[in-house]
Order: sequence, then structure tokens, then C-alpha cells
Amino acid sequence: MMFSHDDPILVLDDEQCWKLLENTQHGRLVLTAAGETDVFPINYRAHDGLLLLRTAPGTKLAELTISENVVFQADGITSDEAWSVVVKGRARVLEQSSDIAAAEALNLKTWIPTLKDFYVEIKPSRVSGRHFNLGEQPERF
Repeated sequence: MMFSHDDPILVLDDEQCWKLLENTQHGRLVLTAAGETDVFPINYRAHDGLLLLRTAPGTKLAELTISENVVFQADGITSDEAWSVVVKGRARVLEQSSDIAAAEALNLKTWIPTLKDFYVEIKPSRVSGRHFNLGEQPERF
């Protein structure tokens, strides 16, 4: 990634964003329903320009059925750099057996030992990201 000496922030293009998403397995899903906004930590899989996750009946699944508009964020940090990618899009619960079979073929495992029988697909309408060189605040002259 190319940074200028004066600007430690790099705006990522779509290809760079997807490469980061495809090499990460955790993020946060933001849902809004009935005037309430919730953030859920999730594990996911990025594949063919889509995000896939598994869930169980509960708040997350209920909110997805009330409002399909979602925001998803994934990020990473090391000692000297960080990145963040935000995906805005529409979510749908997979119902067709062919869609479910394709999702199952991606071998998306859950983090915790609970049953998560529903697959959710997020189709992005917008992807944006930034990469940061970390460091101390510069001196003012």
C-alpha cells in the first residue's frame, strides 16, 4: 500500500477492501429495527462479492426480517498499522435449498457451540475502507 509522507491514511479501493474482507473472519453487524440500533459481533465468510453468516432464532434474525438494510464492519490492527472496511447493503435469509447448499459448501463454522440453522447473505450496495499507519501525533510548529 502506498502512503504519502504527509498523510498516514490511505483510502482503499473496492479490490483492496474485498481482499481484506476475504482474509478476515470476524466483524460487526449493525441492524436497526423499530427505532433501535444493535451491533452484533459475528463470524462471516466473504465470497463472490457477498458476505455470508449463520445465525439462530433471536434478536438478530428478527431484526433482519424487519429491516433488510444493514451495515457491516471488519477491521484489523497490528503494532504499526490498522485498517477498517465498512459494507452497506441488504441482507436476506437464504431459503432456497440450492442457496443453502452453496452456503454450506463454504464451510462457515460458528464460533460458539450452539445451533445456527439460518444462513444470511449480505449483498453490498457500497464498500469503503481505509488503511492507517499508526504513530504519535506530530508536533505543531
